[in-house]
Amino acid sequence: MAGHIPEETVDQIRKSIDIVDVIGNYIDLKKQGRNYFGLCPFHGESTPSFSVSQDKQIFHCFGCGKGGNVYTFLMEMEGFSFIQALKQLAEQAGIDLPDQVTNERPSEKSTEAQAMLEAHQWLTKLYHHLLKNSKEGREAYQYLIDRGFTDETIQKYQMGYSPESKDFVVTFLEKKGFHPQTMVKAGLLSVNDQGDYADRFRGRVIFPLRNHLGKTVAFAGRSLGKQEPKYLNSPETELFHKGRLLYNFDQARASIRKEKSVILFEGFGDVISADQAGVHNGVATMGTAISSAQANLLKKYVDQIIVCYDGDKPGIEAAVKAAKLVKSVGCQTYVARVPDGLDPDDFIQKHGGERFRKEVLDTSETYISFMMSYLRRDYNLQLEGDQIAYIEKVLQEISTLDRAIEREHYLNDIASEFGLSIDTLKEEVQSIRGREAPKDKESNNRYTNTTTRQSSVQKKLLPAFHNAERKLIAYMLNDPYIADKVQEEIGGAFNIEDHQVIVTHLYAYYEDGNESDVSQFVERIEDPSIKNLAVELAMAPNGEEISDQEIQDYIVRIRSEQTDRTDIKGLEAELKKAEQQNDPIKAAQIAMDLIKRKQALKHN
Repeated sequence: MAGHIPEETVDQIRKSIDIVDVIGNYIDLKKQGRNYFGLCPFHGESTPSFSVSQDKQIFHCFGCGKGGNVYTFLMEMEGFSFIQALKQLAEQAGIDLPDQVTNERPSEKSTEAQAMLEAHQWLTKLYHHLLKNSKEGREAYQYLIDRGFTDETIQKYQMGYSPESKDFVVTFLEKKGFHPQTMVKAGLLSVNDQGDYADRFRGRVIFPLRNHLGKTVAFAGRSLGKQEPKYLNSPETELFHKGRLLYNFDQARASIRKEKSVILFEGFGDVISADQAGVHNGVATMGTAISSAQANLLKKYVDQIIVCYDGDKPGIEAAVKAAKLVKSVGCQTYVARVPDGLDPDDFIQKHGGERFRKEVLDTSETYISFMMSYLRRDYNLQLEGDQIAYIEKVLQEISTLDRAIEREHYLNDIASEFGLSIDTLKEEVQSIRGREAPKDKESNNRYTNTTTRQSSVQKKLLPAFHNAERKLIAYMLNDPYIADKVQEEIGGAFNIEDHQVIVTHLYAYYEDGNESDVSQFVERIEDPSIKNLAVELAMAPNGEEISDQEIQDYIVRIRSEQTDRTDIKGLEAELKKAEQQNDPIKAAQIAMDLIKRKQALKHN
């Protein structure tokens, strides 16, 4: 909910933005009829079930059940709070927010986090200024030029330099009003046993590390002389979590969408060199192995990931782990090999960007091809025992492929190379997949238990009264006249509890003088499951008009269900009374009548 933010402000921003444009920045949408469809970014699927209504300014996935308006989408997609989504859309729409929003008084914890964030922005500017404009920064600047970075690249990535002085940055931050102890928690300053503060990154070339909104939240420093350690990164803080952020994601996002693929590098130097060479869809982990959170973030934007790690043995081992992880989240996984044991940065500096694209990226191997080559190194395939062990390992990998045509492609290669029967190999793969099936079933059960009502609705035919309530609410969401008529007839007396909640909100919404606007209405609903259901009903295909007689038929069906349920409760009370009075004949007659009523109700 908007909370204390004026509703007119929330509505003004929402109405200034087209939800199709916003969602279209994340996934491909194609118009079919009145709505747009694409692959859902919130769960893996191969057939588009994610629908966006431009007329109603809402979205709904008929697969996983998520739905809402443009605020909901950004909150789900980016992990934003409502305020963050509001601010981003306001900026996009060119609308100034009221002072009570921009100057909102935060909690003590968020005040400290905000101070940390602001300090990082100030230091990014300071370090960059010192690199370009101070005598001390000349050596650092020359180092970057010698590394092959252009002025344009240095500017784009806001590279900088921290002076040797221990207290220069300390004094700078204090003058800006930042408490030294908070800056220690932010990883910007260090403090010794005597309580003396110093710049953590002094005497180093600085590479700002930005979050996905483009704000600096950490730094990486590289010493120019004999200072140890050679590389020094910010520690994990409230702002900076290595396993969640991807270097350059904020700047690469547009290219990732355009190219429909992402290049995953090991280090930020590789990303910068590749970007300078014309490869703009590269990101890197923050000095650690890729995490599930990072892999799932990429999966929201693209299906294809190319792992491009160093060409030496440690790099190849790391590539295997990364490829396994990104494949496990459902991505089409490729691995690019950098020859001669070079890392991508070195290869680009030595051979140029054109050769990097043609000889490294364009020749990327599929996950299975890469694993077959990787596994082959551990065996002497002239030996029968090693052949069998190798084939078993490869079959384990092939069995993870979902598409039968892919499995058969690789099985044919193995059958041809080792003179084996394709039917035997298929049988072995099926056996492996059968052993893995219980795990998959358990995983699917977990998914099923967390999906919304839509999934269960699709699995069974609903009773007539349930369908009547759903259809009636769908019309009510789109027409205040119908809502008024239903309110006069039955008020909130729907049989399904969730439907009661929706219509109660809807009556209040219309009574406040609002017109039909589902995108605005759902902002009133705080419960995500109820909000998803309301959006689902609003997206249901209805005829343009409904007659008064049809409305009355739905109401009659709903009332009939209520009457039947009341009658059944009465019979149950009579049955209990007959049993208490020890009257078995009467109890049996009532029980038979009760069974008939329940059976009739079940088939209504």
